[in-house]
Amino acid sequence: MKNIIKQLTVITLALTLVVSFTSCEATKNANNKQKGAVIGTASGAVLGAILGNNLGKGGNGAMGAVIGGVVGGAAGILIGDKMDKNAQKIEEEIPGAKVERVDDTIIVTFDENSGVNFDTNKYNINESSRATLDKLAAVLIEFADTNVLVVGHTDSVGAEEYNMTLSKNRAQAVTNYFTGAKGLSHGRFNSNWFGESSPIATNETAEGRLQNRRVNVVIVPNDKMEQDAEKEAKGN
Repeated sequence: MKNIIKQLTVITLALTLVVSFTSCEATKNANNKQKGAVIGTASGAVLGAILGNNLGKGGNGAMGAVIGGVVGGAAGILIGDKMDKNAQKIEEEIPGAKVERVDDTIIVTFDENSGVNFDTNKYNINESSRATLDKLAAVLIEFADTNVLVVGHTDSVGAEEYNMTLSKNRAQAVTNYFTGAKGLSHGRFNSNWFGESSPIATNETAEGRLQNRRVNVVIVPNDKMEQDAEKEAKGN
């Protein structure tokens, strides 16, 4: 009986975290660093709600890089603190972007109203998008101990196969801008794409389609950050 009650408690907490995380911005989640490893049980559902409905399908499978539990204990607190500061810096530098914190993950969403947009049927980085990506690149340079996943999406206008290719090209264009024009390490980056298959709004209205034409930038701690946190927590 005690085990059943314990399991129900964990499930209830996980569901509660799903609801709360999907509705909060990074600055409202400043205490993420203090939440325990149990948060990891909700990660997949939360990321699915933010990134799209088909988490783990399509693209090149790189989405698995951001799914899993957080580092617990003192090391987890140190990592959470760094990721909180990282998220807050992004919000300060790019006020138009939507910044969310899930476990040790930062999810930045750009749509046509928030700084990164593409001309119709195009995937080249235009001048206005470069200005926004330059600001994010500066933050990625400042917080170097992270890895980055760039995810592309489209609305449902046009053929499904065409939209899948378009979202792939847009995700890779953003990735290539960071690693090429800005000189960030290729080893930090992956890209993924879902075409029209992962809407976050209705495709029946112009406003909804605008929200669905988006790029997510997912930032996670890399091995060095985790190792450094473990050492610091042990007093080494």
